[in-house]
Amino acid sequence: MASKKVSIITGGAGGMGLATAQVIGAQHHHHIVICDINQQKLDAAVADLTQKHISCESVLCDITNRDSVETLFDTALSRGSLASVIHTAGVSPQMANPEVIMRVNALGTIHITETALRHATEGFALVNVASMAAHMMPALLIPKRAYALSFSDVDSFLKKTVFPSRFMPSKLYRNGMAYGISKNFVIWYSKKNAGKFGEKGARIVSVSPGSFDTEMGRLEEKSGSAEMLKMAALKRFGRSEEIAELLAFCASEKAGYLTGTDVLCDGGVIGSKA
Repeated sequence: MASKKVSIITGGAGGMGLATAQVIGAQHHHHIVICDINQQKLDAAVADLTQKHISCESVLCDITNRDSVETLFDTALSRGSLASVIHTAGVSPQMANPEVIMRVNALGTIHITETALRHATEGFALVNVASMAAHMMPALLIPKRAYALSFSDVDSFLKKTVFPSRFMPSKLYRNGMAYGISKNFVIWYSKKNAGKFGEKGARIVSVSPGSFDTEMGRLEEKSGSAEMLKMAALKRFGRSEEIAELLAFCASEKAGYLTGTDVLCDGGVIGSKA
C-alpha cells in the first residue's frame, strides 16, 4: 500500500462525510481514513465502506486536540501518499453551546489546516466545509478583526469570536450566532491560507452547504433550516450524495486550478435573497 493515494475525511462516520468517503473510495480508488469522536459509528461506517469494496480504516480523533489530529495524519501518512483532506467534522446550533461550537468548528479547522499545510505536497488539496449560514451573517455582527488572532493568539481569538453571541436574546439565537461566525471564519481562514498552500503546489478551498438531508441537517429543522427552503430555487433538502460529489470534485485533480475561494451549494437560497 506504500504507493497508494490516501484521503482523510473528518466527520466520516456519517452524513456528508461518509457519503464523500464512498465517492472518493469508489471513483478515485484512494485508501480512505475516516475520523470521528464516536468509535461505534466509526466501526459501522468502516463496515459499510468495506462492504462496498472500499479500502478504508478509522481513527478516533478529537479535532479540538492538536495531538489527536497529529495522530490522525500520522496514520494516514503511514499508508501512502496524502492526496486530500476533506474536513466535514463540525457541530451545529442544536448540538452545542457557543463555546463548544467555536472550539469544534473554528479551532478544529485551524488544527486540521495547520497540520495539512505541514504535510502538503504538489497536487494536494484541503477542502474545509463551511455553511450557507456564513453567507447570511450581517457584516456588522461579524467580529472579523478578531480573525487574525487565529494565527497568533488562539485563546484571545476564541474569546472575541464567542463574545457577540452573548447579546442574543435566547439560547437558539446565541448558538446560531456562534455557528454563523464559526463558519464565516472557516471561509476567511481558508482564503487566507491559499497562498501558503500554493507555495507547495497545493490547494485549499471551502464549500458552504445549505440544507441537506443528513442526521445533522434534519436536526437543524428546529433552527429553521426547513423554512429556508421556502426561499430556495430548489425547494427540497439536498441529498448527501449531491454534496459528496461536489466535495470529492473540489478535492480531485480535476479541480486543479480551484483554490482560495468558497463554493456555495445551497439550492439557491442565498441567490434568491440577492
